[in-house]
This record gives sequence, C-alpha cells and structure tokens, in this order.
Amino acid sequence: MDIEDIRVLVRDDISAVNALILKRLQSDIALINELGRYIINSGGKRLRPLLVLLSARACGYQGQHHTELAAVIEFIHTATLLHDDVVDASDLRRGNETANAIWGNEAAVLVGDFLYSRAFEMMVGVDSMKVMGILSTTTNIIAEGEVLQLLNCHDPDTSEDRYREVIRYKTAKLFEASSRLGAVLGNRSAAIEQAMARYGMHLGTAFQLIDDALDYGASNQDIGKNVGDDLAEGKPTLPLIHAMKHGTPEQSKVIRKAIENGGLEHIDTVMDAIESTQAIAYTAQSAQHEADLAIEALAEIPASPYKEALYGLAEFSVNRSY
Repeated sequence: MDIEDIRVLVRDDISAVNALILKRLQSDIALINELGRYIINSGGKRLRPLLVLLSARACGYQGQHHTELAAVIEFIHTATLLHDDVVDASDLRRGNETANAIWGNEAAVLVGDFLYSRAFEMMVGVDSMKVMGILSTTTNIIAEGEVLQLLNCHDPDTSEDRYREVIRYKTAKLFEASSRLGAVLGNRSAAIEQAMARYGMHLGTAFQLIDDALDYGASNQDIGKNVGDDLAEGKPTLPLIHAMKHGTPEQSKVIRKAIENGGLEHIDTVMDAIESTQAIAYTAQSAQHEADLAIEALAEIPASPYKEALYGLAEFSVNRSY
C-alpha cells in the first residue's frame, strides 16, 4: 500500500480536515490569513494529521472529533515549522520560500503563536481533559526539544544518544501524540493506547532519521530544501556523527570544524567522509530498525484496512526519497 492508496482510504476525512483547517485559519487580521494560507498550502505531506485519522479508524472510532484533532495537530506542527525557520534562518522549505524570508521573522513568529493558540482553542471543543493533557504535554516537550537542538548546534561532541534525544522530543513526540489520540477517541484499553503511542514514537523517529539522511543523499528538488542545510546550520545529525566517529583523523577534523563554524566551505570533504564511512546506509539502517519497532507495536491492534495503512506509513517513512 503506497502513500496515495493510504490517503484514498480516508479521503473523506482528509477533505473534512482540509476544510476545517481553512475555516479555522480565518482571522480579522489580513496578514494572519495571508501568511497562514501560504504555509498551510505549501505542499506538506500532512503525515501527522493522517496518522490521527488512521489511528482513530483503526481503533474503531465512529465520531467526528478525529478531524478536529487532525487539524489541531497540523496547526501545532505548522507553528513549529514557522518558529524553526526563524531560528535556523532558513529561506527554503518544501521547495518554496519560507514565510520568514517573505514576511520577516517578526510576522512568522507571531503567526506561529496564533496557530498555537488557535490549536488550543480548538482542543476545548473536543471536551476531553485527557486529550488536553496529551496535547499540552506534547507541545511543552516539543519546545524542550527545540532548546535541546539549539544546545547541540555547533557542538561536534554531540553523541548519538543526545542526537536521538532531540528527535524524541522535537519530532517523534508529535507523531506519538497523533497515533495515541486515535486510541483515546476510540476509548480503547490502556494497553492499546500505549501500543499506538509506541507506534507513533518509533514512526516519528524513523521519519526524522531518513530526513537527516536525505539532507546529504538527495537533490534539493526532491526534498524541497537546500542540500547540506543541516551542515550549514552546524547541526550534528547522525550522518555527521557516524562519519566523524569512523572516518580518518583528517576527515574527523574537517567535520568537527564544519560543525563548529557552520557553512558549506568544506561540503565536498564532508560528503566524501559520509560516503566512505557509509554514514547514509547506517542512518537508513537505524531508521529501518525504528520502522520495524513501529510495526511490532501494532500486534495487538485488530486487523483492518486501517491497520494495513499504518503498516504502509511505516514503510513509506523509510523508503521515501523526499
């Protein structure tokens, strides 16, 4: 089952989510409408809201709150992207100019704040303290992950464990919440809820590992950003950590300097080190392990086309080229 087959399975739900996103983006402030529509319509994969829809259906939910929560998850994710691009001084995302490159940092940060607050406003409509608890904790942990990543930037001594901690906080936590919410809406047992949470956490980790591999192993046309952006920002991701550990002393020295200083002055030498140490293959293997753990977590979920789609998402997360 490929990603388009998965989307077809919940096509009506996706349409409802898209309509709700556009409706709840509306504001009396023109800039919010303009910037919000730009970032929402800029071609994202929308895997996190898709995960809410699939997990809810896989857990037998028959109501409508899953579309509301899928929109909430997308607003939270979009807010983090707006803030990320300001922190990273990024000028390209998903093949388009970033909002901060067009409207400036101030507007991007403030509209990100608007999306966060609108998301929490929408949560109230679901009328579930458990849902509120999950999402409020999730947004707090994501913020901690942003700070952890900032601390790791330009630090060539960042270990693989510290790197993975950032992934768990900054990326995997929202995937975890997205899949867990489906079990909560379906009123499933604590065991099923935790199984869905584990699925999302491992799926999100696999997804981020592949993202970090693609930063050095894909064209900017495929991934919608500049190749080597992580290096330019001094981010010690797994391909660099592995290459630094297993490369020659000279290669390790160059990578350390590149991380410390940022920029792409030594990109050719770094790419040679990544290739010679098979750092991309190592990162992809790590991602596959996480995807396998995600699939294992679904063992207790009843068989259904939606469960098969969750398997398909795990496969997509590691086999994609964008």
